[in-house]
Amino acid sequence: MESPRRAAVRGPTLIRLLARFADADVAPSAPPLSDRLSQWIEWTQSLALSSVLDGAAPVPGFGAPTPVDAEERECARVRQALAAAIAGDRAFAAAAPSRAPTRSAAASEDASDFPFFRQRYLVLQQTLDAGAARLRERLRDRLTSASPELSKLAAIDAVMERALARRERSLLAAAPALLGRRFERLRQDAHTAAGDDAPAPEAWLQPFRRDMHDALLAELDVRLQPAHGLLAALRAHAHD
Repeated sequence: MESPRRAAVRGPTLIRLLARFADADVAPSAPPLSDRLSQWIEWTQSLALSSVLDGAAPVPGFGAPTPVDAEERECARVRQALAAAIAGDRAFAAAAPSRAPTRSAAASEDASDFPFFRQRYLVLQQTLDAGAARLRERLRDRLTSASPELSKLAAIDAVMERALARRERSLLAAAPALLGRRFERLRQDAHTAAGDDAPAPEAWLQPFRRDMHDALLAELDVRLQPAHGLLAALRAHAHD
């Protein structure tokens, strides 16, 4: 009998990558977004969101409009800088020439064991989180000074960021664990293929490094999506 095919994974690149790393079956359908939001947002945050939605648009003192081109360049600059931080991390450096390391350094910087990569992934996640948050806050400031309607949108975005922060951290925290499965599977496959011979670490670490690099870039795109939405609103307002 023909084995059943795994459901095709749809959605952002990060979801597809993590599903491949975990070799996971994917549910054919997911609950509606409204149902999931009701589970993710705590009641206190629901009250804050309701207050912003029901309230009148704030009317701050509007200054000279900021050129949208400047914000587009800033978004591109931030993404380029964060992508460079990923590529330049020592997790993706080639194995250095052997030098007698100290016992503590060997324990913490052993690039042939997954804890090293897990620690580097967590550090890079913090870098991405901080960079994306600063950009999002900058764009909200620009919206607040653009018009009453965009000022209200900025207030809604600020509430949503706080409301979904815990859920976002929980979901993205699963990425290192799924990468760990990928790491162990590649290492086991290399040992199986080598038989009695010990496989060269770089033969299977390089594919893992590429997977980790791709996952971090995909996570960067996910983290920047709210900023891109704010930028799109600012662009639409400039063209009105």
